[in-house]
Amino acid sequence: MPLRIEQARDYDAVGAVHRTAFGADHGGTVVKLVNGLRREDPTTLSLVSDEADGVVGHVMFSRALLDAPRQLVAVQSLSPLAVAPQWQRRGIGSALVRAGLKQLDERGVPLVFLEGDPRYYARLGFSAAVEHDFRKPSLRIPDPAFQVVKLSAYEPWMTGTFVYSNIFWEHDCVGLRESMPDEVEALSGTE
Repeated sequence: MPLRIEQARDYDAVGAVHRTAFGADHGGTVVKLVNGLRREDPTTLSLVSDEADGVVGHVMFSRALLDAPRQLVAVQSLSPLAVAPQWQRRGIGSALVRAGLKQLDERGVPLVFLEGDPRYYARLGFSAAVEHDFRKPSLRIPDPAFQVVKLSAYEPWMTGTFVYSNIFWEHDCVGLRESMPDEVEALSGTE
């Protein structure tokens, strides 16, 4: 499966993938989030799946913090992840996540957090963060949807409150709003 680092020439195609995967109601907001994360931190890990049709999948890992009692810990947030609808259920999303986690592990990142469907992300090594004594950044995040994976650099003292970058708050991309479906699947553009 051809995976690679996103290039500037991919931006429009990545936007199209998010618009179709997340639909008319949320696709535009997700594209604004992606653009904001790119501007905020050029070192954000952004991977694409590039097939004969062009870019068909995208995942982004961006910097975040863990407010641990001992000190702030630099961690990552996995968001967003999307695969074009006609390419879904072929393992592209899983391959993108696994490739990103491998790169982050090699960089010494200790933890990666996300909001998403626990049934989907459990098979990629994620589990409910609240069960590991991590606190959610918002009460609007359902406990099962607040997920974490511990990487090699993780140490047991690293616990506390997960803190998103300001871009997530600026675009209101934290937790579920009343106008959104109660299903945690609404948080994923890969199903």
